[in-house]
Amino acid sequence: MSRAAEDPSEPAPHRDGEPAGIPADGSGPGSPQRPAGILVIAVIVALEAAALLVAAIWYGTQLITGAPVLSFWGAVFTLVLLLAFSAWLSAVALFLFRGYRWPRAGALVAQLFTLTIGFPTMSGGYPLAGLAMLVPAAVAIILLFDKRVIAFASRAGGAPPAL
Repeated sequence: MSRAAEDPSEPAPHRDGEPAGIPADGSGPGSPQRPAGILVIAVIVALEAAALLVAAIWYGTQLITGAPVLSFWGAVFTLVLLLAFSAWLSAVALFLFRGYRWPRAGALVAQLFTLTIGFPTMSGGYPLAGLAMLVPAAVAIILLFDKRVIAFASRAGGAPPAL
């Protein structure tokens, strides 16, 4: 019986399932140094998640106090979407900070959505609110393509190979 060849580009997993050289907390003597760009992106995404959570809380209190809505269940659906997107962005921020590969795409999509909301907001008479969305999104997008960020955030999640 033959074994599948190991990919030399992937670090060998430790006993606890974490790749060699990158412990779960991202620190340690053998781990790559976390670039400042990762911290900046994670903070931006975490702040966006917090803003969505605040919006969901405000929206929920308006719904409970009886603010007029066209469709009650449509409003509940919007509230659930705000909460779900906030939770998703929180996970993206956390796992990007830890160095996983998959949150880079999620962070990019979130920033593109923020840009599509920020431009009309800025040109619609709310320049400060628009800039508050556009500037962090642009910074995050630029940093997501930095080679140090890409090199650090390249850890694949998942179980070790079965065979």
